[in-house]
Amino acid sequence: MKISTVIITRNEQHHIARCVGSVRGVADEVLVVDSGSDDQTMEIAASLGARVLERPWRGYSDQKNFAAEQAAKEWILSLDADEVLSDPLRLELIRLKKEGPAADAYAFPRKAQYLGRWINHSGWYPDHKIRLYRRDKGIWAGAYVHESVVVKGTVVQCKGDLLHYTCDSIEEHLERLHRYTSLAAEEMWQRGKTASQASLVLAPLAAFIKSYFVKRGFLDGPQGLLIAGFAAYYNFLKYAKLWEKQRTDAGHKL
Repeated sequence: MKISTVIITRNEQHHIARCVGSVRGVADEVLVVDSGSDDQTMEIAASLGARVLERPWRGYSDQKNFAAEQAAKEWILSLDADEVLSDPLRLELIRLKKEGPAADAYAFPRKAQYLGRWINHSGWYPDHKIRLYRRDKGIWAGAYVHESVVVKGTVVQCKGDLLHYTCDSIEEHLERLHRYTSLAAEEMWQRGKTASQASLVLAPLAAFIKSYFVKRGFLDGPQGLLIAGFAAYYNFLKYAKLWEKQRTDAGHKL
């Protein structure tokens, strides 16, 4: 079982070394596909033995599928630069390599560190993600946001955590939120969805209640409250931006 670890990057100099280091003993190849970094991301990756390619950004799924196509091995381990294999997961994958695969793809429970705290609730954990797959059985799908691997075959869940080092500051969270809500609104617009005054009120409220109460975000301390608040804000902005597109399309009559 030969594995290519593929990582897409842009200005990830603070994360890339930790990510690459975590696949030692698992990856038979590390491939980094960069989309215009102006920091030391590519140099750091190359110094750690990664093969580095440059390619203009064309969307999350497109970039990840391109990276998988350039990989040399049969199996693809797809990671984001701010993700790390935990020690239990790394050992689990090393055993899998020795014993041989029993499925066409493997999903990992992903645990996020947010503002210095590991999040165990809030709808963030366990956040199972398919990240290891046979290259002829899996493909990334999702034109704008929330890309995921679609597998034609069997999927098995691993036990070890994939660690996700998310936002270190409120400012960083807001920056991501604005970027993702623009993409989400565009995706909804392309699918023919519409926004109403009710959706601007109810979607944020439902998101907060789900994250903080239903998914027990209150057990995650102040970070859990912030996650729920930002989930509400995300939904408000998403529908506000969709409404703006409707208004523009209607000639500002709304």
